[in-house]
Amino acid sequence: MLAKWEITRPDQVIDILGLWGDASDNIPGVPGIGQKTAVKLLAQFDNIEGILKNTDKLKGKQKEKFIEFADQARLSRELATIITDAPVDDISFEDLILSERNEDELLAICEEAEFTTLKKRLFDEGSSASAPTPSVELKTLDSTPHQYTLVDSEESYKALVAEITAADVICFDTETTGLNRFQSQLLGIAFSTKKGSGYYIDVSKFDVREANIQELFPVGKTWVGHNLKYDLHILKSHGISVEGAFFDTMIVHSLLHPDKKHTMDALAEALLSYTPLKLTDLAAESAGSDANEDDLFSLAEKKAPKKKGKDVDMLNIPLKALAEYATEDADVTLQLYNVLNKELDASGQKDVYTDIESPLLPVLVDLEAEGISMDPDALAEIGASLESKLDDLTERISETAGRTFNLNSPKQLGEVLFDEMQLVEKPKKTKTGQYKTDEATLTALASSHQIVADILSYREASKLKSTYIDALPSHIEPHSNRVHTHLHQLLTATGRLASSDPNLQNIPIRSELGKEIRKAFVPRDAFTLLACDYSQIELRVMAALSGDQALIDAFLSDADIHTATAAKVFGVSDEDVTRDQRSSAKMVNFGIIYGISAFGLSQRLSIPREEAAEIINSYFTQYPGVKTFMEQTISSATESGYVETLAGRRRLLPDLQSSNGNIRGNAERAAINTPIQGTSADMIKLAMIKCANLLEKQESQSKMLLQVHDELIFDLHPDEHSLIPELVQTMETALLLPHGVPAKVEFNTGPNWLAAH
Repeated sequence: MLAKWEITRPDQVIDILGLWGDASDNIPGVPGIGQKTAVKLLAQFDNIEGILKNTDKLKGKQKEKFIEFADQARLSRELATIITDAPVDDISFEDLILSERNEDELLAICEEAEFTTLKKRLFDEGSSASAPTPSVELKTLDSTPHQYTLVDSEESYKALVAEITAADVICFDTETTGLNRFQSQLLGIAFSTKKGSGYYIDVSKFDVREANIQELFPVGKTWVGHNLKYDLHILKSHGISVEGAFFDTMIVHSLLHPDKKHTMDALAEALLSYTPLKLTDLAAESAGSDANEDDLFSLAEKKAPKKKGKDVDMLNIPLKALAEYATEDADVTLQLYNVLNKELDASGQKDVYTDIESPLLPVLVDLEAEGISMDPDALAEIGASLESKLDDLTERISETAGRTFNLNSPKQLGEVLFDEMQLVEKPKKTKTGQYKTDEATLTALASSHQIVADILSYREASKLKSTYIDALPSHIEPHSNRVHTHLHQLLTATGRLASSDPNLQNIPIRSELGKEIRKAFVPRDAFTLLACDYSQIELRVMAALSGDQALIDAFLSDADIHTATAAKVFGVSDEDVTRDQRSSAKMVNFGIIYGISAFGLSQRLSIPREEAAEIINSYFTQYPGVKTFMEQTISSATESGYVETLAGRRRLLPDLQSSNGNIRGNAERAAINTPIQGTSADMIKLAMIKCANLLEKQESQSKMLLQVHDELIFDLHPDEHSLIPELVQTMETALLLPHGVPAKVEFNTGPNWLAAH
């Protein structure tokens, strides 16, 4: 061992680890010191203390590092030292003999904590424990009698049609050649209407655009699936429509248990005590040889849509394996429906799912399928402008700093700002000893130092260019020449829709640079873009939920809420409110929703904390109903463990019981914010459903294209401008607020998104 570590004594291992660190044990070590350097230093100075006592014999950066990180070096050595004097005097070797394990308790712990791998290791490898048995007795397709039927004849096809016709609840699952919603080929569809039974139809034997496949999806049924949006997309792209009620086990489980895993395999193990079959195993068995897993398609990726995988050749998967795998998916998902439907009934959130999330599914499918056009010339022009701005900022920053350096390197940036330019007397550092150059740190310095303001502008321009200008062209689908974002229903705790691939909700709107990106989003030829935006909806919701009469009156009179707040808080008339006072009031209005503190407000307004506290106190004096609402919401949530939106959406907040003040404070802010932001989210989801119904009823050529926060974007046909008042009214009445607080929608049209906003 001594030779391996190149040391003279075993105890020097502690010093080695203390010098170079050990990430697996969170031992930081000394920055810049690796194993070879550590060995040389120990050979010269014996141990860490010897090095620290002789830093005068070190040179350059090495000397600086040991002077600066002396305490960290000592701490690292302490962390690497095994404690040998633990108080174990009263314990004998006999006490340490391993006793029989409590199988039931151990299994319960594994299931509660979702220790899937550990559970398999403990119970699935020859253990005598009462491990869970599959709730479905699986039989291969050539077994007798058939539980899973491969539809390969007119007789079996008629049997499938008859079973679907007779059933009220039908689970289905599509099998495809890939993950692309628009380009993947549909291989087959599995159906299940009762436990332990199902059918698989190989659609390659049929013309899927003819009625013999469409009749498998009669109107008026309850359709069950896992990640149904993907399946509905696939069917839509193949000309198959599905109408009725939708029960998505992934969405329902996300609604009921937002903090748990929602993959089908995870749900099957947790709720059915069953581990689904793997396609690789079935394929190998069916082919009579070992399957190359790299050549097989992992459908777990389809069931966990946040993951991304590669498209591979599904056509080489044996039909028998694919059919049994797909049919089992439908069978297991149907059983999950039976469990989750009962839980949903008892949860108090049945209406949230039935009235909002379920009818929203087909709306999202249609919206995503529509996509939105991009103007490549506008994108190129914006890109060239950003490139020029980046060049100008780079030159200006280098000139101010007195030298060129890598602006994208936090380390070099910190050295320039704090070592060379000494902008701050005692700059903050990260845990690794590097100067902090994050956005919050630089924003606090931007008003005092132009170079910092320029660096922030550089970062914004650079991010916009890489995130949107450079990336958006790769998201244009060849089949439509349009961009099709993914919208996720329940990725956020408040129920707000989230956008990805590309994320069109994060395009900045407050900065001039960010606004320019919206110029590249354009309507179809001869159409115009219509943008309908809820005005100050979260403040209106707060007024409605708090019942504060002064706030309610301000909205009923259609007053400028920020001016009205400033007039009350600063004790002046509306006409005498200054721009700074209105800005302060605006910050308070929105900050209250997120539980802003006096310190937070002082930071944002660059005013003393005492002055910020006075503004907040004055706000609560003028709007006492808001303070009462906040206090009662926290009290009620602490007692019940959750908060609710106006529509009944719940968010569990167990951290309200935490003894840790910071954790509890975060939970209290969430308790205040969730009913407000969540109600706003419910409102725009309902608006999307009702606007889609309106457009369908009118047989309109206009289409809904995007949802971004509180805004809906439409492709408006030139002959359908008369739809605008109806769409606006539909949005304003989608979810009526208490106390008659109006939901106001502002709208505009234009040749691009920026002009319409």
